[in-house]
Amino acid sequence: MRYQFTLDDRLGIRLPMLYLDWEEYTAAERSEILLEWETIRAKIPDRILALEKVIITKQDQLFEEEDFERSCELNSEIAELASIINDLNIWFRVQQDYDTKPHQ
Repeated sequence: MRYQFTLDDRLGIRLPMLYLDWEEYTAAERSEILLEWETIRAKIPDRILALEKVIITKQDQLFEEEDFERSCELNSEIAELASIINDLNIWFRVQQDYDTKPHQ
């Protein structure tokens, strides 16, 4: 197998695992990789929106929480969700406009 897409449990999306340098893939392989990535990439905004809803719910819980220990847990959970959103935004902006023609 020269490449694959594997599920990242933390992010909730499949990420590319390329085993060769980009230039070593054939034009057909590059097109397949880019097509698969664009399909996955298109789902990232919906994933971010879902996580933002969870954050809002946790923030509402935090506002009402009186137990300090539970407040700390909620803060930690919110921070982790924000970190996931940040990572998803980075993956969403990954440039996938590589030249699919062989270099001459």
